[in-house]
Amino acid sequence: MGSCREGSRFWKGAVIRASILRDSFVNDVSIGLRCRYLPVGERRCEAVAGVRRLSSINIKRAVENIRSGTTVYTPVIELIVNAIQAIRAIKPAGGLIRVTILRGKQIDMIDRLASVDGFIVEDDGIGFDQAHRDSFDTLYSALKASDGGKGFGRFTCLKYFDHLSVESVFNDNGELRSRRFEMGTGNDIIISEAVDETDEGSTGSKVTIDGVKAVKFPDKGIDIIARVLVERLLPYFIDRNSECPRIVVVDGKDGTTVILNDYLSLDNRQIVELTVAEPQIVISSQEEEQAFDVRVFKFYSPRASKSKIALVAHRREVTDVTIQTYIPEFADEFYDKPEDRSTSRDRNYVVKAYVFGDYLDRNVSLERGAFNFQRDSDLIYGISQSQIEARVAEAARDAVGEEISARRERKAARIEEYIATEAPWHRALSREADFSSLPMKPSPEEIELHLQTAKFQREVQTRAQVRQILESENTDAMRDQVAEVVASISDTSKNDLIHYVSMRKCVLDLFGRALEIDDSGKHRSEGEVHDIIMPRRKNTETLDYEQHNLWILDERLNFTEYVTSDLPIDGGRTDRSDVTIFNRRIAFRGDNQPSNPITIFEFKKPQRHDFANPSSDDDPVQQIIRYVNQIREGRFKTPKGRDILVSDNTTFYGYVVCDLPKKVSDWLLYEKNFTVMPDALGYFQWFPNIRLYMEVLSWTKVLADAEMRNKVFFHKLGI
Repeated sequence: MGSCREGSRFWKGAVIRASILRDSFVNDVSIGLRCRYLPVGERRCEAVAGVRRLSSINIKRAVENIRSGTTVYTPVIELIVNAIQAIRAIKPAGGLIRVTILRGKQIDMIDRLASVDGFIVEDDGIGFDQAHRDSFDTLYSALKASDGGKGFGRFTCLKYFDHLSVESVFNDNGELRSRRFEMGTGNDIIISEAVDETDEGSTGSKVTIDGVKAVKFPDKGIDIIARVLVERLLPYFIDRNSECPRIVVVDGKDGTTVILNDYLSLDNRQIVELTVAEPQIVISSQEEEQAFDVRVFKFYSPRASKSKIALVAHRREVTDVTIQTYIPEFADEFYDKPEDRSTSRDRNYVVKAYVFGDYLDRNVSLERGAFNFQRDSDLIYGISQSQIEARVAEAARDAVGEEISARRERKAARIEEYIATEAPWHRALSREADFSSLPMKPSPEEIELHLQTAKFQREVQTRAQVRQILESENTDAMRDQVAEVVASISDTSKNDLIHYVSMRKCVLDLFGRALEIDDSGKHRSEGEVHDIIMPRRKNTETLDYEQHNLWILDERLNFTEYVTSDLPIDGGRTDRSDVTIFNRRIAFRGDNQPSNPITIFEFKKPQRHDFANPSSDDDPVQQIIRYVNQIREGRFKTPKGRDILVSDNTTFYGYVVCDLPKKVSDWLLYEKNFTVMPDALGYFQWFPNIRLYMEVLSWTKVLADAEMRNKVFFHKLGI
């Protein structure tokens, strides 16, 4: 046997680095070292034939590769859990852990607190004896494997803090000794180590992490930090098989103290466990069933927190997700109403469900920030994270009970009100739609989008059923299926019809408002009224023909397939075969056949009457007559450049829409030779020589007639 100090040595022809032994870095059959520290800090190295262990790793690269779900709280949790394990290694009960918050020098002017710079975690456990020291010095150590240890947690400390140092007192063959070292950032895990005699009377450890890196610690107040720690460590506090040591959090600046155990033990405790009807859920995987234990807690005074589901592995919280992801009614806080309202106030709380199970223990990632199985679906492991969370959300819902039911009833009332007042065409669909995924307080837009999605899915399903029927050769089964599909199509058509009629009511309300005077006492322009009936400067290239509201004037105009609005007839070209011009002149036609009538419209601003002046060039009656003559003379072409086909028998319909004050009425009766209609709200005349039938209608008549034609439908819908 030979001996050496730390460093590189040649021994029997082999290069030996005697700083660290790591079982995970066995390279090949050669020569290894077995080392232990002497009391004076000198290292004795024993050569062992058969293996050569590489003792150098790139710590910086190992730290940089930590990506799996860790946060700046992860190192603190890691140190506290290590402290709990160190205590339980020598004490079946009791023990004390002291967590001191280290702060920077710069005090914030708003909250009067300096930012967190690090933590000191002290315990009265077993200390860093040789076994625990060597475990710290071994990557992926198996010393704590039975307790879920991965042998990697200390590396997360260097991901978020610059320094990690250890001071410890341990028992060495009946004598207490002290050990001090730091965690390296180069190639050695342990550096600056010293082992000395000590006057301390008991074992324990003090681990310091400081120099928080670019990712600043998110919280400052000791209450908030303590609350986060107790949530993450709750599995240890509620472990029925092992008592959690007393954990005290101390502010290093002012000495303020918070005892984490008191969150669950005081009379006015802030964490209370709820009864779960199904404390164990079973989910089937590919080969066998997996059992998961569920425990649900109220967390009072949650600040900005949300109700969550936490998946736990080896008593450490690994991931969490808001319960509202699965049950929207968990979006808001809950409230406990005190029995004596005169002396107590409501206590607000959120719910947190913790999930435990062998499946989670086996499949936790190295950094304990995630699991090896997939988030949404997993064909390899068999059970996904979302599957577990969805089942646990149901257990949490049942544990909360009545409040969730009340919130669902309020949501249902909100949806029902929207359908009754805004979207009655969805009434039949709403009886079948599942609204459970909607937010707790859905907006009208969210309700409508949900219903439209449900409608689309139903239509897709109906089309698939139709294809299946058409491809089927079983005529007996087809008969029953056809009846079912036809009923489904009928319901869809009803919804569309109800929607269409309701939209008509909205259009007529707008149209009536447009005929009234505005706040300044003036009537709206001709263009505003025009746009309601048919938007200006549009044609069927830029506007779906179904989007116009020509039905206000005449229901027959619903079937117009070509529309051009406020575009001149001479020079205008489209790729449609019919011609329409709005505002100055309007012409409608079905097909370009001599036998088909042509319809022309002229709109005038409400209450305008100057066109009845003798000197006016804006005479609408004369405009329509002139336009008819121009079409008959072949002055204009179809959009495809063909002659507009008319014959001597082609009939023209002309409509002038305006208000009818006495001046205009007298003008029509005595100068234009029109005949008054029975309701006195319009005039008509037949021009036999050019086969033109013309009506002059008041805006009032147009609105009243449109409302009358649709009144029975509005009545049936209750609108």
